[in-house]
Amino acid sequence: MGECGVGLTLIRKGDGARSRREGPSKIALVLAGGAVSGGAFKVGGLKALNDFLVGRKVTDLDTYVGLSAGAILGSALAAGITPDEMVSVLEGSSTRLRQLKPTDFYNPNWREFVQRPAKFTYDLATYLPGVTADLVQALPDLPGAVAPAAGRVLREPSWASFEALVLSFMEHVSPQREVPALMNHIPSGFFDNRTLEAWLRINLERMGIPNDFRGFERERRKSLYVTACNLDTAERAIFGPDEISDVSVSQAVQASTALPLFYRPARIDGVDYVDGGVRHTANIDVAINKGADLIIVYNPFRPFLNVVDEPAEEESAYFANGSRLADRGMKTVVNQVFRTLLHSRLKLGIQRYLADDRFRGDIILLEPREFDAHFFEVNPIAFWKRNDAIQHGFDSVRNTIEQNFDQLRDVMRSHGLEMNRGAARRKAERARAARGWSGEDEVVPEAEEGAPSLRLVGARRA
Repeated sequence: MGECGVGLTLIRKGDGARSRREGPSKIALVLAGGAVSGGAFKVGGLKALNDFLVGRKVTDLDTYVGLSAGAILGSALAAGITPDEMVSVLEGSSTRLRQLKPTDFYNPNWREFVQRPAKFTYDLATYLPGVTADLVQALPDLPGAVAPAAGRVLREPSWASFEALVLSFMEHVSPQREVPALMNHIPSGFFDNRTLEAWLRINLERMGIPNDFRGFERERRKSLYVTACNLDTAERAIFGPDEISDVSVSQAVQASTALPLFYRPARIDGVDYVDGGVRHTANIDVAINKGADLIIVYNPFRPFLNVVDEPAEEESAYFANGSRLADRGMKTVVNQVFRTLLHSRLKLGIQRYLADDRFRGDIILLEPREFDAHFFEVNPIAFWKRNDAIQHGFDSVRNTIEQNFDQLRDVMRSHGLEMNRGAARRKAERARAARGWSGEDEVVPEAEEGAPSLRLVGARRA
């Protein structure tokens, strides 16, 4: 596994084991966005986490909150689809579910690419004849319209009076019609994600699971929440059994995954929605408001910590051997800025939950390490990189859990979740053999408190 790992943050505000009178802990899984490669990275990481759990698995939790790619994964997990099955779906080897194909992600927005240029051509073709007709109609009234200003020029010749005459003339003969703007006729997105909605709808039907939030909750006895952003109001939309429940689960996922520019906004019941990550990074507050005692958060996007004063070495752990990110061009700059914006909001949220005395639970935050150059370089929308992202996510999470096993087991056990290191190692060996993953599963030494992969925040109350 080498240097591979994820960043791990533990927020301990809980009371430890709950009393029988209080009942078992309520556990929530919160999955942030991640586009295609970030989603695959999370699938691999969720498999690693699931391998460590004994008895109660990641498909047996109480609440699932997802946005964007996390909405797809959260819906699947809440429906009982295991991470192993998700890996098979992405690989195309699942016999139970329909495969996620490139055409499901890259479905061209044909309608707008035809309609909008055609509308622009029509508007442009009718603009000049319309303007000419308006001018001809205005000419008979022109002398009377400019007469006052013309008289002022004759009486008081000056730049100001001449300017008033010109403005009066222009006001009368200027076209009242708006010039067709090319920018208003550009399609609202390159692709249409209705194919993702169809994929989830068909698979829910195959499994016999209701495609409405209330029916889903009755059938699965788990609460599912999906978030998106209302484009016209810029407000967050929360879909769930006790939130917005008049749209289907698959439609809510379509709304949440409508990544701006890449996908056209998802118009559902007359409302346009875009990717839930536009408004919030992870929606931890949704899990808190629904009464979660333990919240497991998985965020695949984190800015890269670039060290530019390191000497260039062949085996340097830092991106581009210490060169500046800007030297790698616009794509790298946009990638870093995008990750920074998302992660900054998440950090602010974490600090807010830490300071909020009303929240007395624990949070486990998993995210890539800040010097993970391998994952930083992966194109977020590259479907063909999914297998590599799956393995990297698996290795990263597995390595970090091994390094911090005792601390994680303590948190998990206080909320009724048991972990087994030996079982996880056996499952990892089988996975590597079955899928031909490179590398060996080796024993990783325990990390000391304060090690780079672990950040302890807050303190458990006595």
